Amino acid sequence: MLLLDVQNKCWSPEMCEICGITVDMLPTLFESYEATGKLKAEYSLPNAILCAGAGDNAGAAVGTNTLRDGDCSISLGTSGTIFLPCDEFNTECCGTALHNFAHANGKFHLMGCILSAASCNKWWIRDILDTHYCDPAEPDYGKTGVYFLPYLTGERCPHNDVNARGAFIGLSMNTTREDMSLAVLEGVAYALRDCVEAGAVKIDKAVLCGGGAVSKVWQTVLANVLGADIYLTETEQGPSMGGAFLAMTACGEYATVYEAADATVKKTLAVKCDPVLKKIYDQGYAAYRQLYPALKGVEYE
Repeated sequence: MLLLDVQNKCWSPEMCEICGITVDMLPTLFESYEATGKLKAEYSLPNAILCAGAGDNAGAAVGTNTLRDGDCSISLGTSGTIFLPCDEFNTECCGTALHNFAHANGKFHLMGCILSAASCNKWWIRDILDTHYCDPAEPDYGKTGVYFLPYLTGERCPHNDVNARGAFIGLSMNTTREDMSLAVLEGVAYALRDCVEAGAVKIDKAVLCGGGAVSKVWQTVLANVLGADIYLTETEQGPSMGGAFLAMTACGEYATVYEAADATVKKTLAVKCDPVLKKIYDQGYAAYRQLYPALKGVEYE
């Protein structure tokens, strides 16, 4: 990756020179949807085509039809990502929050990643509460006064701080287990908003995927923390579906990745942003943003 000139989609002669190698030592580059060759007959069916393929997040974007400028997908897996396709290479939004990559559709995308998302909820539910997950029964959205910093494994975007640590803040004798469970979901959503704010991008709708996408409460939290309508796809296997679309394009079943996704992916509106809840969460986010700087200097043994 570090040898790749992403903008021009070629190996960087400058980086190769620094590393003391030549471009002809490196493999041929392909778009994700291109055929790269065929398997030998002894390993597979005769004439089985190999497709270049894509990484997990780009594959999930293809599988959720997040392909066009203005689209957005949010993944709630072990980590959490904001994925934004763009037609042109974009450096204006880049920095510590969003990074530019080549997209599996042949164009580009911005992506922000937080290191712990659904893994925070798994830790809280299984390791701490020793139970199975269910959504908080009567969530008091944005009003509990309890905040959770989801930095259980440090943080990537936008802080790039390996020493960042998680915390519950605002606990009182009146705090309930449900308050803390909701705070975990809200903390992850606030961290994702950090990426959006630091990248100075605007989203008004997003497709949600990953294990955390099944939570109706989390859908509601994300919609109102981010100010975006949340959509779901009929199938939950975004990355594998994306890989299948790329393979079908490589084999000629579809002319383009867009055609494959448009013909197959069906999205449904899950939660609309509620202006009243959004205002509450805007106030909560303003408080949340003060917490990481306040705790940054604390040394943990």
